[in-house]
Amino acid sequence: MTKIKNICCIGAGYVGGPTMAVIASKNPNIKVTVVDINEERIKAWNDEDLTNLPIYEPGLPEVVQKARGQNLFFSTQVDEAIAAADMVFISVNTPTKTYGKGKGMAADLKYVELCARQIARVATSDKIVVEKSTLPVRTAQAIKTILSETGNGVNFQILSNPEFLAEGTAIQDLEAADRVLIGGEQSPEGEEAIQALVNIYKAWLPEERILTTNVWSSELSKLTANAFLAQRVSSINAISELCEATGADVGEVAKAIGMDSRIGPKFLNASVGFGGSCFQKDILNLVYIAKSLGLVQVADYWEQVIIMNDHQKNRFAEKIVSTLFNTVADKKIAFLGWAFKKDTNDTRESAAIYVADKLLDEQAKITVYDPQVKETQMQRDLNYLKTRSEEENQEGLATAADAYACCQEAHAIAILTEWDEFKALDWQKIYDHMPKPAFIFDGRGILDEKQMRNIGFNYFVIGG
Repeated sequence: MTKIKNICCIGAGYVGGPTMAVIASKNPNIKVTVVDINEERIKAWNDEDLTNLPIYEPGLPEVVQKARGQNLFFSTQVDEAIAAADMVFISVNTPTKTYGKGKGMAADLKYVELCARQIARVATSDKIVVEKSTLPVRTAQAIKTILSETGNGVNFQILSNPEFLAEGTAIQDLEAADRVLIGGEQSPEGEEAIQALVNIYKAWLPEERILTTNVWSSELSKLTANAFLAQRVSSINAISELCEATGADVGEVAKAIGMDSRIGPKFLNASVGFGGSCFQKDILNLVYIAKSLGLVQVADYWEQVIIMNDHQKNRFAEKIVSTLFNTVADKKIAFLGWAFKKDTNDTRESAAIYVADKLLDEQAKITVYDPQVKETQMQRDLNYLKTRSEEENQEGLATAADAYACCQEAHAIAILTEWDEFKALDWQKIYDHMPKPAFIFDGRGILDEKQMRNIGFNYFVIGG
């Protein structure tokens, strides 16, 4: 039976770092090395001050502190770590392609392929290679082909082990996972490789939560899970617009349908739209796979989830403009929140970026406060859209050190991330320092509508 003594993870990002930290802390007898070519990132993972870790995630500093230097290591020595490992996790970025065939939909697999070629180049002993990145169906076959045709006599087994982490609760999701999915080749060698990975997770999870499948089912399950969750968000957001038009309350509707045990209450909070690194990317990936297989109706069905999400973000920005007397030119708009959700510093596909972009087109002056996101990241997010010059973005968007400074003299406040601290603000104090009429656009539905109206705010909440 294959006994794993040495693990290497290529990629020290949102998935690789936390996952390997938990695996190391639960398997003290296995040496776990996380490698990345980004020296700055590795330096941050090794920083003695745990508040400087490159990822903000509740519970992560404690897990890293427990294992780092014992059996958890962060390094830029990629070749050496691969060569020494029995098991290699590939946890690199798979962004949506911005060029060529499948542009705007297909996953860009260049980093995954580079990993496979690097493993093939340096490996001198048999290895189990685990796909941890979110990948389109049948990627394992491409990895297998690259690895098996090196001609150096090394045997590789490819496993699919998709992550199901929600940012902000990643450590909890790892330590008490609903399920772990492991897909492998249906052969004696494949079964042995699957069991080797099962044993690692069994160190802390009951075996009934560890599902084993063929590789293709595992890869597709990941995309499907995210597509279903995103579909719920877009569905309730579609109903939110109907609620606004009819006088219904989307919160009451969501509560009523959520009590149906077949539906359940999760992912039914109407909002300005979903963000994050996975939902949009994975659905686009699903759409591309369906299209490339000639399944047009399947592709159209899932694409509608993205269309609805984009519409919700645009609608929120348009509501701000129309409510502020059809002009926001030179008006200060305060953004509370830039991260795509609370308890993370991740801004990928955050609704705030797109709402800001629309308002900057209308020549608004935006000031942002987010407790975890730096201004340099906000500017990077806007510049990535290439809507206007970097200088224009810098001129149009500024940051504030706290929520009160952010909202001072603002014509309107837009809540774009549901940080808990925003609920506890002194809203009377904020109101007193705003020109009147004062507006709040609550894109996350976190404030008490009655209280806001009693203070004097013109208050708008999605679906209310």
